[in-house]
Amino acid sequence: MSACRVRFCTACPPAPDIPRPIVAARLLRRVAHTTLAVALLATGLTVASPPSPAYAAPRVTRLGDTLLDANALFFISYDGIVNNAAYQQEGILTYAGYQYAAWYTASRHAMVARRQLPSGAWQTIQLPHQLSVNDSHNSISLGISPLDGRLHVAMDTHNSQVYYVKSEAGLVYGGIWSVSRFGPVQRTLDGLNLGNITYPRFVTTPEGRLQLSYRTGGSGNGTMELAEYDGVWRWLGRWSSATGSYTANGVISTTRNLYLHGLSYGRNGRLHAAFTWREGNTRVLCHQGGLANHDTGYVYSDDRGRTWRNNAGQVVATTGSGSLVSVSSPGLVVDPLDVNHALINQESQAVDSQGRPHVIISYVPGRFTQCVSDFVGQRRSYGYAFHLYRSTDGTWRKIEIPVPLTAFGRSQIVLDSADNAYVVLPYGRIVTASAASGWTDWTVAFDGSGLDAFGEVVVDRSRVASEGVLSILYQRRSSGTTPSPIRVVDFRLGG
Repeated sequence: MSACRVRFCTACPPAPDIPRPIVAARLLRRVAHTTLAVALLATGLTVASPPSPAYAAPRVTRLGDTLLDANALFFISYDGIVNNAAYQQEGILTYAGYQYAAWYTASRHAMVARRQLPSGAWQTIQLPHQLSVNDSHNSISLGISPLDGRLHVAMDTHNSQVYYVKSEAGLVYGGIWSVSRFGPVQRTLDGLNLGNITYPRFVTTPEGRLQLSYRTGGSGNGTMELAEYDGVWRWLGRWSSATGSYTANGVISTTRNLYLHGLSYGRNGRLHAAFTWREGNTRVLCHQGGLANHDTGYVYSDDRGRTWRNNAGQVVATTGSGSLVSVSSPGLVVDPLDVNHALINQESQAVDSQGRPHVIISYVPGRFTQCVSDFVGQRRSYGYAFHLYRSTDGTWRKIEIPVPLTAFGRSQIVLDSADNAYVVLPYGRIVTASAASGWTDWTVAFDGSGLDAFGEVVVDRSRVASEGVLSILYQRRSSGTTPSPIRVVDFRLGG
């Protein structure tokens, strides 16, 4: 990439198809800054001078790469694999000096490994459960309840009853790593029956309670719900609604579901949730080969998910009540985008040291087409990721990351202690931007060389927070359904 860079920063709301920062990725490689400025003035873009050396994007330093399993289960469904899905929260995590990772091995057994940081060997145990179906949605999510020191595992569910297991108390603080320290696999949360669910996500509250987010119902007609654990599991209730009307391309859709980009607590205890909507009536699409996702929405909660507020601070929903987050709720959309651009669901988010949420979304920009007809193929050919963040004054800003996705799948964002951004693109490529530049100096810091990773990867956000080290769980490509290695690569952030 050329040393000159163009800053693109637009206050929300941008134009619906955002045909803005986008020509820059290719032009940057071909022309000098002056020529670029002339070329772009006609488009109405703001062109800034090249950033000073003080604004150089941060680097990453590769520390090591360790093997978890030489023969991990590999099959492709929904264009993804079950061991590496961006919506796992979490597939790899760190707590109290230990790192944990989970996957399915070639025998279809659920595996959980632990190592003592910074350089201990992985110790692996096999849980008494085998993956029930070849469905990439049925990934494994890990959670930790600090109040009693248990590791929680939710797995193998896609609109079905969850398989759940938890460790004995205190396991996350050390001692012998053995399957005997885990309880039996259950179809409920210690007797709390959630019914059929999808996308279990664990998140720990500031005071140490463990929460589980999940969807009931199906794609295009589902609701988000919360449960909470403080030694006993309790159901908090639904907090999103499937009802309301959305119109596009002359057609009305009356059902949908909310897809989370993540659930993240900031340092001040605020719970952030960015999301997109998936419509149930696919006739709203301009072409049936598209993807019926639209808009980026945002809500937050200051009372641990009991009530939800929009970007302006207005209460829009109360969990477990008749007032839920819906497509008709006011002030939810922070980045409008219609259904015609193959916007992906469930990408990623993070919260910086000032409590500002940062979100990664990706889609096919309008400069390529205003009507996606092949959402997998056109995302691979024309897809780009965008960085959205909420300023301290509540304004949302959006910047295109000028590196083609060349992939169908999702990207992951993490932030270091100085609020510099690191986005892990598909195949394990890492692009970075400095907080000092306003996250405009996007640079390729690692091109994925030597990983041979398949598509999406999973990252350990908790280790970034505790040590400034980014661990990436990835699985190598396979031909067909042949098992392949699953590994963890570590990078020191900054510098």
